[in-house]
Amino acid sequence: MNSPFSTEISRHPLADFGWDDDWAAAFAPYAAQGFVPGRVVRVDRGQCDLVTPEGPVRADTEFVTPHDPLRVICTGDWAVVDPEGGDPRYVRTYLPRRTSFVRSTSSKRSEGQILAANVDHAVIAVSLAAELDLGRIERFLALAWESGAQPVVVLTKADLVPDAATVAHLVSDVETAAPGVDVLAVSAEEGHGIDVLGALLDGTSVLLGQSGAGKSTLANALLGADVMHVHAVRDVDGKGRHTTTTRNLLVLPSGGVLIDTPGLRGVGLFDAEAGVGQVFSEIEALAEGCRFHDCAHDAEPGCAVLAALDDGTLPPRRLDSYRKLLRENQRLAARTDARLRDEMRRVWKARGAEGRAAMEAKRGRLG
Repeated sequence: MNSPFSTEISRHPLADFGWDDDWAAAFAPYAAQGFVPGRVVRVDRGQCDLVTPEGPVRADTEFVTPHDPLRVICTGDWAVVDPEGGDPRYVRTYLPRRTSFVRSTSSKRSEGQILAANVDHAVIAVSLAAELDLGRIERFLALAWESGAQPVVVLTKADLVPDAATVAHLVSDVETAAPGVDVLAVSAEEGHGIDVLGALLDGTSVLLGQSGAGKSTLANALLGADVMHVHAVRDVDGKGRHTTTTRNLLVLPSGGVLIDTPGLRGVGLFDAEAGVGQVFSEIEALAEGCRFHDCAHDAEPGCAVLAALDDGTLPPRRLDSYRKLLRENQRLAARTDARLRDEMRRVWKARGAEGRAAMEAKRGRLG
């Protein structure tokens, strides 16, 4: 493959990193001022590494570290960088993001944390060395759909499953939780499925999953080299240490780039109602047949969702997971939106009044 810093006139030196005509048009006003474009490869301790037309650059991020955690510079951003000569050089701003993968932090402030920017594919790595947690997969998928990226679920360590029939069954289970999503079983150790996965990953992909899911091993297999250090998984609980401690952007030999991320212990939703709807698209489709447009799918007459539950078309686990993620997302939104919080209080009070009235009516009939 040609060097990304080739002097070919017909090909931009950042083309391998995702530069295209639309990015060039967005950057044009800054180019006229003498700035250079750069894609953020890594952010670390107030500085970031970028790839620019002139080669790798390390720059200060002082101008792109606002109080809003969703607006800080992030791996995958296209940055506006000082030209050569400055010491230090600064990232002055970054181009508007096309997509951004965001989760809520574990803090009680309900803030969002951006994990990767300008991503086309969100690769969710799930280890087959442990029992499948479909609810967690659905949670990752909701965030992926909300980000604007196309999710892909990769079941890693397939070589540890004793037979092909069992692997096929596990893939089928995940497919029921991931409508519209490619689900692949791969073995990075044996190379099984890596070519198929690589063929799907054009553009920019972000690799996500829990610690111990085999992300670094998978990244090395896709890169064709031992770029990412790998730790062994503990036998006692099947978990691994955080092999990757920062988010890194790497060029894939098959084309495109890969952003590897640290293992995620918590995967909190953040403003992901549309993403939840996409994950549970069959429930959303059923809901269109409900008698009432605001049906809560609880006990309402004429509820198409409950009818599907009764006749076995809709698995109870799917509906339970759908309700859980919607409630979580609503609670988060309520903590950050005073108007929605007040509206929820009014709904709760109205339901409480209805419940009390029903109890009074029942006592009256019994009396």
